[in-house]
Amino acid sequence: MQQAQAAIILFAHGSRDPLWRVPLEAVASHIAAQQPGRPVLCAYLELCTPSLADAAQQLAAQGATQVTVVPMFLGTGKHAREDLPLLVQDLRAAHPGIQFHVQTAIGEDPRMTALMAEIACETPQN
Repeated sequence: MQQAQAAIILFAHGSRDPLWRVPLEAVASHIAAQQPGRPVLCAYLELCTPSLADAAQQLAAQGATQVTVVPMFLGTGKHAREDLPLLVQDLRAAHPGIQFHVQTAIGEDPRMTALMAEIACETPQN
């Protein structure tokens, strides 16, 4: 019997440009390095793969019993407010044995806004 697993899906919009994904994949790599036993995947709304449904399926196959979906958006726009709840509703129907939790958009976390302000105020290094 597999142990209960808490997994993470970093959910972003997606882009055809593969370089766009580099920062998101860096976050996933950082999580994997900090918590090597915790599965983490990136998933995209459109324009690239995997989709949220495909990432959830992969985590289910790995034995995940809890999945935290982290919207990697600066704010709660249409995608986070309207699209994501419908996608998560589908996930819950497809995987009734998994608890899905959706965080607020990453950019709305006060720690993130403070860090962005700190970065914006840095003196340019010439």
